[in-house]
Formats: sequence, C-alpha cells, structure tokens
Amino acid sequence: MSAGLLAGVLGLTLSGCAGFLVPAGEGEPEPTPSDPYRVHADKLPTPLPSVSADVSGRPGAQGPAPTPTVPAGCPSSGVVVGMGEVAAALGHRAVGLTLTNCGSKPYRVHGYPSVRALDEAGDPLPVPVNPGSSYMGTDRGPKEVVLKPGEAARSLLAWVSTPTGGDLIEGDALEIAPAPGLEARTFPLEGSDVRLLDELNMTAWRTGPA
Repeated sequence: MSAGLLAGVLGLTLSGCAGFLVPAGEGEPEPTPSDPYRVHADKLPTPLPSVSADVSGRPGAQGPAPTPTVPAGCPSSGVVVGMGEVAAALGHRAVGLTLTNCGSKPYRVHGYPSVRALDEAGDPLPVPVNPGSSYMGTDRGPKEVVLKPGEAARSLLAWVSTPTGGDLIEGDALEIAPAPGLEARTFPLEGSDVRLLDELNMTAWRTGPA
C-alpha cells in the first residue's frame, strides 16, 4: 500500500470516530433551523406561571390564591343576622341578635342593628326603636370591631310586654338588618304575651356576650 493511500485510509478512520474524541459540548456544530429539538438556552420562551391543583395553603403548595367567593346562602354584603329565643323577666322581654361574617373576607362592624316591628301583613308598626340600655341589658355603646370569616358580633333587643299596657302595640314579626340599607331578615314573634310592644331598646354590636 502506498504512503498516499495509507494516509487517506487513516484520515477516514479518524474522521469517523470524531464523536468520541471531542469532549461533550465542545466543538459541536451550532443547531440549524432544520433541527427543531436543539435551541439555545437564551432562546427559550419565558415559562408560564405554574398552576397547581393544591391551593390549600399547605407548605409547598403552588399556584395563585383562590378568588374570594361568598358561600351559597350568604348575602352579598358577606354578613347575616340571626335571632335567638325570647327570654322573659317581670314583664320584660329580650332576645339575643347575632351578626355573623358568612363571607370570605374580614368585615368591619360599628354601630347598632336596624330593627322594625311588623304587623301580620308585613307592614311597619309605629313602635319606637331606641339604642341604649334596658332592664334586660346594659348598652356599652358602639365600638368598631373587625369580624374574621365565621366570627360573630352580638346585640340585645329588649322591650316591655304586659297585657294591661293599654298603649302597647301587637306586633307579629321583627325585621332585622345588620345596619340600615343592608339585607334584612324577618323573624316571627310567637305568643300574644311576647307580641305586645311599647318600644324596642337595643345594644350596640359587640363581640363576646351582648
């Protein structure tokens, strides 16, 4: 074999083994547009924010916080009023009211409930409604409180009930709202003794006992 032919054979042999002789990442050809699976790192698109189904707030959970929503049955204001059972003492009557944050965000409370006495047709009765103390409870005055979701404030609603009152008005229901202009609920009054009203006295919304 001539020297020229031998050199040509060796050159072909070495060129066929070039992939094993060049360290990885060095001397490799630049990717071409015809190779869609090889792109420079600086050409990669900006990754989209990761979204995870786990948004419970546990450590390691990813994804955006859930959009606050109002639970089913909760008014659009995020608060709902409730009324307990009527208690009696020496011709006086009182009932506990609650203002519950049924929404998903904190709710600021300051002031008194909005209360009206209604007749059997649902029309308002001319019964005065006064903020302040009564025989059944002391009004400590309004104080601003912030209710977290699920927390409640309380008020005490009281009146005199006696069959011999003369000027007393017979009411069939109470319409109660967290404050004037907010969603009201109607609560029926049962028993003629309870339904005789002179005036209504209420304490301010407070946390803890009314």
